[in-house]
Amino acid sequence: MSKPLSDHDRKKQISVRGLAGVENVADLKQNFNRHLHFTLVKDRNVANKRDYYFALAHTVRDHLVGRWIRTQQHYYEKDPKRVYYISLEFYMGRTLQNTMVNLALENACDEAMYQLGLDMEDLEDMEEDAGLGNGGLGRLAACFLDSMASLGLAAYGYGIRYEFGIFNQRIVNGWQVEEADDWLRYGNPWEKARPEYMRPVHFYGRTEHQPDGVKWVDTQVVLALPYDTPVPGYRNNIVNTMRLWSAKAPCEFNLKDFNVGGYIQAVLDRNLAENISRVLYPNDNFFEGKELRLKQEYFVVSATLQDIIRRFKVSKFGSREVTRTDFSKLPDKVAIQLNDTHPAMAIPELMRVLVDSEKLNWETAWDICVRTCAYTNHTVLPEALERWPVDLFSHLLPRHLEIIYEINRRHLEKVAAAFPGDVDRLRRMSLIEEGGQKRVNMAHLCIVGSHAVNGVARIHSDILKATIFKDFYEMEPHKFQNKTNGITPRRWLVMCNPGLAEIIAERIGEDFIRDLDQLQRLRDFVDDEAFIRDVAKVKQENKLKFAVHLEEHYKVKINPNSMFDVQVKRIHEYKRQLLNCLHIITYYNRIKREPNKQWTPRTVMIGGKAAPGYHTAKMIIRLITAIGEIINHDPVVGDRLKVIFLENYRVTLAEKAIPASDLSEQISTAGTEASGTGNMKFMLNGALTIGTMDGANVEMAEEAGEDNLFIFGMRVDDVDALDKKGYHAEEYYNRLPELKQAIDQIAGGFFSPKQPDLFKEIVNMLMHHDRFKVFADYEDYIKCQEKVNALYKNPKEWTKKVIYNIAGCGKFSSDRTIAQYAREIWGMEPTLEKLPAPDDKQ
Repeated sequence: MSKPLSDHDRKKQISVRGLAGVENVADLKQNFNRHLHFTLVKDRNVANKRDYYFALAHTVRDHLVGRWIRTQQHYYEKDPKRVYYISLEFYMGRTLQNTMVNLALENACDEAMYQLGLDMEDLEDMEEDAGLGNGGLGRLAACFLDSMASLGLAAYGYGIRYEFGIFNQRIVNGWQVEEADDWLRYGNPWEKARPEYMRPVHFYGRTEHQPDGVKWVDTQVVLALPYDTPVPGYRNNIVNTMRLWSAKAPCEFNLKDFNVGGYIQAVLDRNLAENISRVLYPNDNFFEGKELRLKQEYFVVSATLQDIIRRFKVSKFGSREVTRTDFSKLPDKVAIQLNDTHPAMAIPELMRVLVDSEKLNWETAWDICVRTCAYTNHTVLPEALERWPVDLFSHLLPRHLEIIYEINRRHLEKVAAAFPGDVDRLRRMSLIEEGGQKRVNMAHLCIVGSHAVNGVARIHSDILKATIFKDFYEMEPHKFQNKTNGITPRRWLVMCNPGLAEIIAERIGEDFIRDLDQLQRLRDFVDDEAFIRDVAKVKQENKLKFAVHLEEHYKVKINPNSMFDVQVKRIHEYKRQLLNCLHIITYYNRIKREPNKQWTPRTVMIGGKAAPGYHTAKMIIRLITAIGEIINHDPVVGDRLKVIFLENYRVTLAEKAIPASDLSEQISTAGTEASGTGNMKFMLNGALTIGTMDGANVEMAEEAGEDNLFIFGMRVDDVDALDKKGYHAEEYYNRLPELKQAIDQIAGGFFSPKQPDLFKEIVNMLMHHDRFKVFADYEDYIKCQEKVNALYKNPKEWTKKVIYNIAGCGKFSSDRTIAQYAREIWGMEPTLEKLPAPDDKQ
């Protein structure tokens, strides 16, 4: 019998990783050694693992550069319409492996490193995550960049180069502790500073109204320094650009008016200007009206619009003029997509540039602005909506406030004409909220200033039209669209789960990687014994690998034959990690009651960060860790139930955990999760979903067949009906003995014996002011979990449902999402054509 293949030899057989040609491998080794020596100035005998990572990163980056230059040259010559995706967050994760996948270099690099006595996975582990995002919104932007490049769109991602991204989370004595994410400490081999494109950004000052127009004067200037990161498409030789701005004080900063002895302080004060790009605000789905955050929002918008207009003016194709001056053509050449309201200032800023600087009349400028901009809404939670105080605005951006007032005046004239005498509608639809302190409603600004407004899943888009934007929908129904979110199958299947990608490719070929709808063909294999076996085997291998990772990092022994039940996402009341906790406690109590019954073993893993100022979310983490401390040390339970809090959940941990999961928990209260994208990643990687009819879960059930998901709980209509009737938690508490027991245990200190009243606030919230109605779904959730347990005991039937799920994933590719944005919002046509490959010898 032949001995099992080594990990290295097994990887070589995975065709989706690209071919390892002899010449290719020799070139890679040569370039690797060249970079080690000349770029890093290191000798092989003093180099460490980080040096080797940097040498490999530079070697791979060399393969991007020719394609990058050629792509940008191609756009300059063809002068296509360009799309600018503006986002305050880009949650990119690591770049090395994704670049190798998209350039088909993975096997060649692996072989080259192997021949040099190095392990590629070890080197990949040296890379820091680019954690420039909080969660779904920032990760969506990253998936969109991958899809825009893979679909050949002339696209640019614009954001902020935060010096510190989302904090690293450590769990100390069961509590979350934040530490700064100093991700640039060792340098970033993927970025290129572009000081030649530095732009000034203005703040404060005052306005002067003169006969020839309005001047914004006496401003403070901060410079925006761009850093470019290449974004390679999937094997099409296209490399787009993500441009992130860093704040720099101008040379003369604070020195104009310094007096004797003030020079040192003036130089130290440069930090004040440069703080703009220092740190990512760590709130997810929560608005905190801080001046520095508004500065960040305007900073990215102002610098980006200067870039957009410069690029529009200098495009030479089909024109003998040195510059374009006819701005009426801007909407034919430029699309601006606003990722939530964070970049909403693009609307008044574009108006300021067109009216004040370019001297267009208001009506012409406004028409250009609306035809250029489009807005994506990401949430209906009222606490997440941006409403900036007018007095902060008038202080920081006085000209923009004047422009917003004028936009509002004209907007309300239209509303009054369409709905005469309806004064309450005027109040509801105003961009300015009166009463108490006046505020600018940024969502209203975005709707009025855009030609398209979209939600991110069908149910979410319907809720927008029926509730928070109902008045706007009634006035301009043509503006409202749906664009259901998606994920890139390159990172979220080929890269993180090569074993699964390979067994799929063996059955239906490799084309599914750029056309995920082809996964439908797997329905033909749902009764194929060999395929069922292969799918189960890949899942088991992924679980074993993750189990090893967990034992190394958490020192917990886990049972790899148990069901891996996983809920990973930001900690938030609406996502109902507490409902998960109540199931864990209920299952624990049942095992204790009948310890000799054949229980389905489970390892429950919950992970995610809590915003540092969100007290309840931090208490939820403490409850999860406390439950784990009791259950994991109870000898009666043994390895039939384990509870693990996954510390520092981030893109790189998701890439390990998701392929190893059996059950995906998507249990938000119906009507609260706009879409979700983690749900799609689990589905694509062979987990089954337990979830409510919320966000994209609705469409997932439609695509895979509702029988192939574990759907439970209230629908949106039920939640509305319960709101009308009044939600009374005590009724459920008194009616359901197992719920009462669980709550009494939490309240009585069973899980916190040293501090019996540690969780009294959580219990008080659940009993008396729970906006998200945890108890109302408890009974159905527990029953649904019993069905999950029963099916898991029948591995073959479980795996058949897994195959139906994978086969239904086509719709949830971000390629489909982006093709719809392109055709239905941006007026662009995606293409699967390749650019010619540059001659690597050049």
